Amino acid sequence: MIPLSWYMALAAILFSIGIYGFLTRRNIIIMFLSTELMLNGVNLNLVAMSYYLESMRGQVFTFFIITVAAAEAAIGLGIAICLYRNRRTVHVDEVNQLKG
Repeated sequence: MIPLSWYMALAAILFSIGIYGFLTRRNIIIMFLSTELMLNGVNLNLVAMSYYLESMRGQVFTFFIITVAAAEAAIGLGIAICLYRNRRTVHVDEVNQLKG
Protein backbone atom coordinates (compact mmCIF):
# COMPACT_ATOMS: atom_id res chain seq x y z
CA MET A 1 0.00 0.00 0.00
CA ILE A 2 1.31 3.40 -0.96
CA PRO A 3 1.64 5.77 2.00
CA LEU A 4 -0.45 8.93 2.17
CA SER A 5 2.64 11.12 2.22
CA TRP A 6 3.53 10.07 -1.34
CA TYR A 7 0.14 11.19 -2.63
CA MET A 8 0.41 14.47 -0.77
CA ALA A 9 3.94 15.03 -2.10
CA LEU A 10 2.77 14.36 -5.67
CA ALA A 11 -0.16 16.75 -5.17
CA ALA A 12 2.22 19.40 -3.84
CA ILE A 13 4.52 18.93 -6.84
CA LEU A 14 1.59 19.26 -9.27
CA PHE A 15 0.36 22.36 -7.50
CA SER A 16 3.86 23.88 -7.49
CA ILE A 17 4.33 23.23 -11.20
CA GLY A 18 0.97 24.90 -11.82
CA ILE A 19 1.94 27.96 -9.78
CA TYR A 20 5.29 28.18 -11.55
CA GLY A 21 3.63 27.94 -14.97
CA PHE A 22 1.01 30.53 -14.07
CA LEU A 23 3.50 33.06 -12.72
CA THR A 24 6.21 32.71 -15.36
CA ARG A 25 4.30 32.29 -18.62
CA ARG A 26 2.50 35.18 -20.26
CA ASN A 27 0.43 33.16 -22.73
CA ILE A 28 -3.21 33.09 -21.59
CA ILE A 29 -3.72 29.49 -22.76
CA ILE A 30 -0.70 28.29 -20.77
CA MET A 31 -2.06 30.20 -17.79
CA PHE A 32 -5.37 28.33 -18.08
CA LEU A 33 -3.53 25.01 -18.35
CA SER A 34 -1.52 25.88 -15.25
CA THR A 35 -4.73 26.66 -13.38
CA GLU A 36 -6.08 23.25 -14.37
CA LEU A 37 -2.87 21.64 -13.12
CA MET A 38 -3.26 23.37 -9.77
CA LEU A 39 -6.87 22.17 -9.51
CA ASN A 40 -5.79 18.62 -10.33
CA GLY A 41 -3.20 18.77 -7.55
CA VAL A 42 -5.95 19.76 -5.12
CA ASN A 43 -8.19 16.99 -6.46
CA LEU A 44 -5.48 14.39 -5.92
CA ASN A 45 -5.01 15.60 -2.37
CA LEU A 46 -8.75 15.45 -1.67
CA VAL A 47 -9.16 11.96 -3.08
CA ALA A 48 -6.14 10.61 -1.21
CA MET A 49 -7.29 12.08 2.09
CA SER A 50 -10.81 10.83 1.47
CA TYR A 51 -9.54 7.31 0.83
CA TYR A 52 -7.36 7.19 3.91
CA LEU A 53 -10.04 8.67 6.17
CA GLU A 54 -12.65 6.32 4.66
CA SER A 55 -15.01 9.17 3.89
CA MET A 56 -16.74 10.06 0.63
CA ARG A 57 -16.73 13.82 1.25
CA GLY A 58 -13.45 14.49 -0.53
CA GLN A 59 -14.41 12.43 -3.56
CA VAL A 60 -17.80 14.15 -3.87
CA PHE A 61 -16.14 17.56 -3.54
CA THR A 62 -13.69 16.52 -6.27
CA PHE A 63 -16.57 15.98 -8.69
CA PHE A 64 -17.75 19.53 -8.04
CA ILE A 65 -14.23 20.86 -8.64
CA ILE A 66 -14.00 18.92 -11.91
CA THR A 67 -17.32 20.44 -13.01
CA VAL A 68 -16.18 23.97 -12.19
CA ALA A 69 -12.84 23.34 -13.93
CA ALA A 70 -14.61 22.19 -17.10
CA ALA A 71 -16.77 25.31 -17.11
CA GLU A 72 -13.71 27.47 -16.47
CA ALA A 73 -11.86 25.84 -19.36
CA ALA A 74 -14.78 26.35 -21.76
CA ILE A 75 -15.25 29.99 -20.81
CA GLY A 76 -11.50 30.65 -20.78
CA LEU A 77 -11.04 29.14 -24.23
CA GLY A 78 -13.92 31.26 -25.54
CA ILE A 79 -12.32 34.39 -24.08
CA ALA A 80 -8.93 33.44 -25.57
CA ILE A 81 -10.48 32.92 -29.01
CA CYS A 82 -12.26 36.30 -28.87
CA LEU A 83 -9.07 37.94 -27.66
CA TYR A 84 -7.08 36.46 -30.53
CA ARG A 85 -9.68 37.50 -33.10
CA ASN A 86 -9.71 41.10 -31.87
CA ARG A 87 -6.06 41.66 -30.91
CA ARG A 88 -4.18 38.94 -32.87
CA THR A 89 -2.34 37.95 -29.72
CA VAL A 90 -2.89 35.80 -26.65
CA HIS A 91 -0.01 37.23 -24.60
CA VAL A 92 -1.16 38.94 -21.44
CA ASP A 93 1.57 41.60 -21.53
CA GLU A 94 0.46 42.87 -24.93
CA VAL A 95 -3.18 43.19 -23.93
CA ASN A 96 -3.34 46.16 -21.59
CA GLN A 97 -6.79 47.53 -22.38
CA LEU A 98 -10.12 45.77 -22.23
CA LYS A 99 -12.03 47.98 -24.64
CA GLY A 100 -13.02 46.68 -28.03
